[in-house]
Amino acid sequence: MTLDALPTHVGALSVLELLAREAPAAAYDELVTTARRAGAGEEEIDSLKEALALALTVRTQLGRRQQREAGLSALVDTARDLTLPYDLDALLKVITRRARLLLNLDMAYISFYDEEAGDSYVRTADGHATALTVGFRVPGQAGLGRAARDGAAPFWTADYMADERITHHPVIDEVVNAEGIHALLAVPLRHRDAAFGVLYSADRNIRHFTPDEIALMSSLGDLATVAIEKARVLSQARTDIATLEQYGSRAKSDLTAAHRVNEVHRRMIDLLLDGSGLTALTALTAEALDGAVAVLDLGNRTLAATGDLPEDGLAPVAEAMLEAQVAGEPIQLTDTGWLAPVTAGAERLGCLLLHATEPLAENELRLLRLAAGTTGVLLLMQRNTAVAESQVRDEFFEALLSTPQRPLPQLRDRARSLGIDLESPHAVVVIRPEGGSQGRAVVWAASYALRCGGLSSVRSGCLVLLLPSEDPGATARRISQELSPLLGHPVTVGAAGPTGRIEDVEPTYSEALRCLSALSALGGSGSTASARELGFLGLLLGDHRNVTEYIAHTIGPVIDYDAHRFTNLVQTLESYFESGNSPTYAAESLHVHPNTVSRRLERITALLGEDWQEPARALEVQLALRLHRTRDTLVTEDSAAQQP
Repeated sequence: MTLDALPTHVGALSVLELLAREAPAAAYDELVTTARRAGAGEEEIDSLKEALALALTVRTQLGRRQQREAGLSALVDTARDLTLPYDLDALLKVITRRARLLLNLDMAYISFYDEEAGDSYVRTADGHATALTVGFRVPGQAGLGRAARDGAAPFWTADYMADERITHHPVIDEVVNAEGIHALLAVPLRHRDAAFGVLYSADRNIRHFTPDEIALMSSLGDLATVAIEKARVLSQARTDIATLEQYGSRAKSDLTAAHRVNEVHRRMIDLLLDGSGLTALTALTAEALDGAVAVLDLGNRTLAATGDLPEDGLAPVAEAMLEAQVAGEPIQLTDTGWLAPVTAGAERLGCLLLHATEPLAENELRLLRLAAGTTGVLLLMQRNTAVAESQVRDEFFEALLSTPQRPLPQLRDRARSLGIDLESPHAVVVIRPEGGSQGRAVVWAASYALRCGGLSSVRSGCLVLLLPSEDPGATARRISQELSPLLGHPVTVGAAGPTGRIEDVEPTYSEALRCLSALSALGGSGSTASARELGFLGLLLGDHRNVTEYIAHTIGPVIDYDAHRFTNLVQTLESYFESGNSPTYAAESLHVHPNTVSRRLERITALLGEDWQEPARALEVQLALRLHRTRDTLVTEDSAAQQP
């Protein structure tokens, strides 16, 4: 009897029915028992067993195919997940979790190779673990990872500790024992023929990995490699983009700063073209650099300043100025203090001192250099202007000093056209350089006079200056302090004044000249003095003695008062000194009441000043009274002698 001859419930249809309903293996064995009960012979039983064996083979193949399809489906899902824009750490966590779930393992982890250290370290892990944690260092010369990297292919073991193919290491073995791991599968992560890491899958049971499982994990490793490289490239791209954005922002800031520097420099040039002075340029520099600014000459004297400099702001400048001039670049004095050399070509003109509120940025330091350069151009322009205008101004000054003078209305008109107010107090200063060429001194004098709003000239080898001043002595000392370092040797300076009338300029010049002669007679070459400071010594020792001017300078107001008011103040002065400075005795000699003498003395004080009775000044007054009386006597005698 054949298989088809068997009863339906134990025939071929029964085998197919078992396959269709995916019956367990025990159901197949029960089918053979049923056939025996039905009286089937051995031949039919063998045929049935063969059919059942084929059915089991088909069943196994279907199971494998289903498992492969499930693995591939999971792999596709994994690939889809790996396409999402994870950062590297998040991506590695996704990969290890997928690897563990794909084969239903206890844990999975990824290690990266450290070329400098020569070993690997766990970058991420998934599954319950106590010893195998992130950061664990895996010795590079042992373990499953080395075998996978060396062979450039997956390497697995069903029981790690019992596998003699593996090079064991105490550190790795300790962790494996602590975690209770038996089965391990290592898949190398390779990029451009070089392994940079290993994907591990581990189980705490002895397990033999099938070729399909190994292939599945190998495919996952390939996908992971691509995803990791993509994440690295994306991370690098983000870093590069951030760097480029930073560079772009910095470039934009630098461009804005450069534009501001150029705009401020343009405003500085506009100030030069508009004829603005050093004060306006200094104010603009202080505003642009947010600080206090001072322009200093080579003698450390302030030419212009804006803002409140520290009390010791000028203290370190004298020492640093030479260093700045030699370096040709701004030098830093403090955190916010800078000193920039002011030059014009190869000529050194001074320095620009800055005390900012904040440390300077690079663009602000560039602006400081430009400000110093512009200041140098302005100083050079001022000096050249002084030289260019010196001829016209010198001619006018010569007209003031000449005898006889031109008509006063004409002189006043010329003074107004030159912007000189000779109705305000002025001093006349005569300077004699003691040796050396006068060229530099003449140029300096023209520049200094223009800077101060005065006039300059050269007469008989001496420099003559007419300067706004109420204190001729202080003006003489200031000039000596500035000119002597420039020439490298001292100068002798005589001064007189102040005068506030055009017609008095020439007499004041004569007085200053007598003062200079007196200094030479006293052996005071290289020193300074005013006519008021020398007093009668200037009259006695000067080469150009002018008694009339001395009398007018000393007691002129009293003489003029008597002439216009018909009073006797001069006589009262003489009686006062002759009586030993006693108003009572003076009243007796004058035959007037003492109160009258007291009132006259008060008037004299108003005319000569409060200090006329001081010993030095009183001596000057008595000498002037004696000269005045002698001159009047001589004039009277001369007039009498000329009468027929």
